Amino acid sequence: MQKYMLRCIQLARQGEQTAPPNPMVGAVIVHNDRIIGEGYHVRCGEAHAEVNAVRSVRPEDRPLLRESTIYVSLEPCAHYGKTPPCAELIIREGIPRVVVGCVDPFAKVKGKGIQMLRDAGCEVVVGVCEAECQALNSHFFTFHTHKRPYITLKWARSADGFIDACREDATQAPLLISTPETQLRAHRLRTTHQAILVGHRTLLLDKPSLTPRAWDGPAPLRLVLGNIPEAEHPEGFEAFTDIDTLLTELHRRNIQALLVEGGRQVLQSFIDRGLWDEAWEEIGTEILNTTGIPAPTISNAIVTTEDFGGHTFIHYTKK
Repeated sequence: MQKYMLRCIQLARQGEQTAPPNPMVGAVIVHNDRIIGEGYHVRCGEAHAEVNAVRSVRPEDRPLLRESTIYVSLEPCAHYGKTPPCAELIIREGIPRVVVGCVDPFAKVKGKGIQMLRDAGCEVVVGVCEAECQALNSHFFTFHTHKRPYITLKWARSADGFIDACREDATQAPLLISTPETQLRAHRLRTTHQAILVGHRTLLLDKPSLTPRAWDGPAPLRLVLGNIPEAEHPEGFEAFTDIDTLLTELHRRNIQALLVEGGRQVLQSFIDRGLWDEAWEEIGTEILNTTGIPAPTISNAIVTTEDFGGHTFIHYTKK
């Protein structure tokens, strides 16, 4: 069973940039150890993974559906939204056995799809590769469980621990730590988050574009935190005065993933309040040998490291 569920996850990841705010979902239909159909949720508002898997079955194999097992990384939906319930489709097609990776935390589903299938006589197995399936949709799960976006923090620092030199105005160039190669990672991260945030001072001094120009993908909503005079409010940015208002509004808009890129005060504020889910710290080769702006600090986290492009990346996740 694990083999086919891992294939579901592999398929689901193809919708990483287009499925949100819907979850990424993959489905595989198996008959006598042979895959006869598979699909994934391509785009929000379009057919779900189960529908695409059934559609992919060749005409000569369709009679086999009534003897097959469908594997789905997330519980089939049981409600009418932009598409009909996938649980009803499975029942209608006569697929007798369903293997589910994890339960959907969305209130309109949350066990209802599983119950609908069981009430119709389907055999349902739940929890195969459950941790992997939940991790696949960490943004979606956090949003519906904690009623706020999934929050990723990201910064780059010098080898001696500074994210920037001390600067007074925008005429002084910022410290450039990322290389063109490591910048690709940062910009890919932007495409997987629906919104991106910096502080007022960072915006004024660095004038960042915050676009994923080095990676092909959707551009996030650009946000700034702080009390900004109307004359200084940059075009293309939305301003928020405090973190609570920001997170409440993003939840209201169904924005499920927020990337916070700086500056130091903003990043540390999220850390100190426990309002973060993962963080990426890039360590460059520069040595400032002077007083600069220290990098944020995180404690009580699971830490892993990796080398990429001559730099070290530290990944923090909450314990």
